[in-house]
Formats: sequence, C-alpha cells, structure tokens
Amino acid sequence: PFENYKDMKAAGLLALCVPKAHGGQGADYATYAMVSAEIGRWCGATALTFNMHVCTMMWSGLLSEDLDMTPEQRDLHRVHQKSHFARVVNDGAIYAQPFSEGGASAAGAQPFGTQAVKVEGGWKINGKKIFASLSDAADFFGVLCTEKKPDAELSRRDTLYLAIPRTAPGLTVEGDWDPLGMRATVSRNLIFKDVFVPDDAALMPQGVYFQAATRWPHMFMTLSPTYMGIAQAAYDFTVAYLRGEIPGTGPVKRRQFATKQIAVAEMFVKLEQTRNLFLRAIEDAKIDPPKSSRLRAYAAQYTIMENAQDIARLAIRTCGGQSMLKSLPLERLYRDARCGSLMLPWTAELCLDRLGRETLYEAGEKDE
Repeated sequence: PFENYKDMKAAGLLALCVPKAHGGQGADYATYAMVSAEIGRWCGATALTFNMHVCTMMWSGLLSEDLDMTPEQRDLHRVHQKSHFARVVNDGAIYAQPFSEGGASAAGAQPFGTQAVKVEGGWKINGKKIFASLSDAADFFGVLCTEKKPDAELSRRDTLYLAIPRTAPGLTVEGDWDPLGMRATVSRNLIFKDVFVPDDAALMPQGVYFQAATRWPHMFMTLSPTYMGIAQAAYDFTVAYLRGEIPGTGPVKRRQFATKQIAVAEMFVKLEQTRNLFLRAIEDAKIDPPKSSRLRAYAAQYTIMENAQDIARLAIRTCGGQSMLKSLPLERLYRDARCGSLMLPWTAELCLDRLGRETLYEAGEKDE
C-alpha cells in the first residue's frame, strides 16, 4: 500500500515510536497499539506492515531502555540508535522485521537458523527468512539471526538483531506471494548469502534480544492491534449496510428483520469483549510483568485473533450475498481476518498451550 505509506510519512507516523530526543513522536506501547488498531480499521495490510516498521523502532528504542546492559554496551547502542532513527526521521526509511524461517525458531523454541559470523568490521550473514512483509518496499530488514561461535552449538542467548540494507550484496528477494489474505503485505522470501553488514548495523547489542524476549512478553503481542481494527471495521460495515448507508448498494434498509438485529447484537457483544481485553492488555505492557499480566496478554492475543474472524464471518452471513463482492471491503476484511491466528510467535494454538501450562505450573515446576 505505497500511497498509504506516503500519507503516513507525511503525517510523521513512521517516526511514531522514535524517541523525541531523536526527532520522533516518542509514543509508548499503548499509544502505538491504539494508532495501529485505527489504521487496521481502514487497511489491515497497512497496519500489519506498519507494525513491522514501528516495532523495529520500539525494540531498539523504548524497549531497549528497560533492559540490562553494560555501560559500554549502552554507550555503543546510543551511537547505533542515532543512525537508525535519523534514517527514519530525516529520510523516511522503512524498516521491515522478517521473523519466520519455517521452523520452531520464530516461536522461541530453538535458535534462529539464519546465522551470523563475526568478521573484521562487522558480520557475515547466511540463511533464509520467509513471510518477509514489506519485502518489495523496505529500505532495511531488521533480521534476527544467531551468532555462530567457533566450536559452540547455536544458542538462543546469542541472537543478534541486525539491520540489513535491501541493496546489500548477497541479499535476494524471491518467490511469489499469493495468499488467502493480507495480500498487500507482499511477504516474499529473503535469501542471505555471505551478506556483510558493519558493526553499526546492530539494532540491539549482542545477546540483548534474548533478554527482551524473556522479560518483555508484550513485544510479541504487537500484531493484535491490526486485527482489533479489522474486527471493528467488520462490525461498522455491517451496521452501515443494514441501515442502507453503503454507497452503491441501494437505499434499501435491512435492519427491520429480527434475525439481523440478533446477529448484530452478537457481533457487538463479541466486539466489546475483545476490545476491553485488548485495552487492558496493552496497558499492562512493561518489563518483568506479573504472571497475571502475561497470562492476560496470551488471552488477549487469542481472543482478538479468533474473534476478528468470527465477527467477519457473522458480518458476511448477516449482510448477505452482495457483501461478498470485491467492490465492497467486507470480503477483504474476512480474508485478512482469517490469517491472524496463524501468525508467530503467538499463534492461537500456542497461546492456548501457554495458558494451559502456565496456569497450572509455576516456573520450573515439574511433576514427579
């Protein structure tokens, strides 16, 4: 959605989570979530890719400020931050955040297969990322990879977070993108073959990402605002359609039928349940949250992703045949909503798995 990105750049939204000291708007987590949900109400693909860009800035900025670093790491990180933030504020650069590799690494179960070897002046990277949103539009890819150390097995503790320019020699974008929904994200494959990046490409110091992943769980809930917005949009369309207010569908009102009224009532209940859990969860976001907040984040992610598609399903059924036409937005909302529960690292299944385990077991607790 290039036109949308031009508008967001003009409005300063690309720098939403860049700290004010670096010329950005300095938005906190909850503010980002509310902005993203509103964008998602109009275009899910724009909101989902906006998440990739803004959260790169958030992870390197606001979130990193909470993490433990040595004084030397902190000083060097300040230097690197200045470079990355300036690209966004001054040049309108777009950062993508390719995460998935087709295995368990994106779920946090094993080290990332994309590897980085330390060389003079920087890093040499080899590997592959799939579902790389913004693959045809990003200026930089914020790549999570594992440092390969001599005579040592790969470890999640050695995760690196490096910004790779799309023009870097050895980086290629390949494959088609023809999915059910979120089609405008253009999430193709990235191949890294001996790609060199300098030391100042670091978006976080060595080893700090692992600390973030274990201490700042809400960093993985940032996809959910998109689907909160989609749920709202599906409900809004249904109300307007039944009131005869959608251009091009005729002035006929369909609101007088009891079946329609009951369906809209059910949609409203689901929407309010979803929204209130969403609003509570985004306010919980912080480092080292209590167990109750972490469990609520899993519950919010699951509820938003599942209810967005259910509200869209009810919208299609309630509005009827014309709502399936591609000239109207509801069929796109329906297709986009179907994709949320599949997205790592917190798929709907993984959220339920973690909720079940963590409600019954304390950390480190095992059965005899």
